[in-house]
Amino acid sequence: MPVTFRPLLTRVVLLTVGILLLGTFLVLAVLMPEEGASPWSTGDRVGVAVLGVLALAVLVLLSRPKAVADRGGLTVVNVVVRRRLAWAEVLGVRLRPGDAWVHLDLADGTTLAVMGIQPGIARRQALHDARLLRELVTALGEAPERPGRGGDQAGPG
Repeated sequence: MPVTFRPLLTRVVLLTVGILLLGTFLVLAVLMPEEGASPWSTGDRVGVAVLGVLALAVLVLLSRPKAVADRGGLTVVNVVVRRRLAWAEVLGVRLRPGDAWVHLDLADGTTLAVMGIQPGIARRQALHDARLLRELVTALGEAPERPGRGGDQAGPG
């Protein structure tokens, strides 16, 4: 049953650009002149190659976001943060016009960004994924009673 939400097109673009950057930096490091008016030292070449590796590493890190839903809950993996949530902790799923990604309303009163669902390049897919995640929250969530939403509330009487 696990469902993985990931911005596939964004990921492909980031990883492609990262590989192209690494290749460009490596070619530069190899082709720069060893002699002449401004020769490149081995340290210069290594430095350029390391810049290419760092550029790729940053783009790999930016391509990391995803969300994985299973029967036990939702795992949100953003750029550097990973968080596991039980379904009962998730009260709502929001993706408003202009939002960079989905936001979850949590039972503790906070919100959590789900960078794995982002409408930037693939808006239609993000809308579909947000709807599916909302359906999963409704189906699997055991939301606690909230004031004003029914349940055993004392009324006038």
